Amino acid sequence: MRRESHLPVLALALLIAPALLVGGSALATTLVADGSSPVTGSVTGPTVVGTGSSDTYQVSGWGGPAVAANVTLVGNLTYYATLVGPNVTGAAFTPTSAHIPSNRSLAATLTPGNATETLSIDIEISSVYQGKNESTNVSISVTVVRPYVISATIVNPTNATVTAFAVYVILDGAVIGQVNVSSLAPRGSSEVTFDYPTLGLATGSHTFALSLVQEHGLVTFANGQLVYSVTVYVTGPAPSYTLWYIAGIAAFLVAIFILLTRVAARRRGAARR
Repeated sequence: MRRESHLPVLALALLIAPALLVGGSALATTLVADGSSPVTGSVTGPTVVGTGSSDTYQVSGWGGPAVAANVTLVGNLTYYATLVGPNVTGAAFTPTSAHIPSNRSLAATLTPGNATETLSIDIEISSVYQGKNESTNVSISVTVVRPYVISATIVNPTNATVTAFAVYVILDGAVIGQVNVSSLAPRGSSEVTFDYPTLGLATGSHTFALSLVQEHGLVTFANGQLVYSVTVYVTGPAPSYTLWYIAGIAAFLVAIFILLTRVAARRRGAARR
């Protein structure tokens, strides 16, 4: 029997094998690139702001082609912002676009203008690398209201500079914020103002106060006191008379029905006579 040599086939296989290995490696790399994590993101910040204010929001984004398999930023990760509302004149969200850094987040500012309305901050987060582009959209709804405003003048009655301190803001006995004062010169004065945006306080009296108690007399308000307060009264909604209107109409219809029934009965009685 004739034996066929397999040496040429073996040699060919040895030549092809490295190419197959290289090809398998490239395929794996492609799969990792194509299988990158999806683009995710968020925009966070206050959902109720006051007219004329300036408020900070955090825009976050990650994933997509711009992020390598080893979780490093290799491409461009960018957000694009659009402010939507009934009246965006004088309102702005800045910057309107920016590159998101490797720490995955950056700050932006909303200035809502002077209109009371509901705004929507719409964010597109785009991830781009080597011709590949993926994106996602996130948004936050913000209600713009007329804030309660409390302000007062503080004075330094001493001959020494008072360094940084805080003026605490209190509503109905609970601390709701603070105003930071960097310093106050000897015999100097400064006006502090605090805006409190809210969707509404309960009906009745409410007391806002500014407190310097923690400063132990180093600074006071213009009247020499350590606490300045003001009381506001919130009226309730107008009463609804809808139910009474419905009840009145129903009673009127019943009375008409009874009257017509009686008139018809009298007519039938007269006809029988």
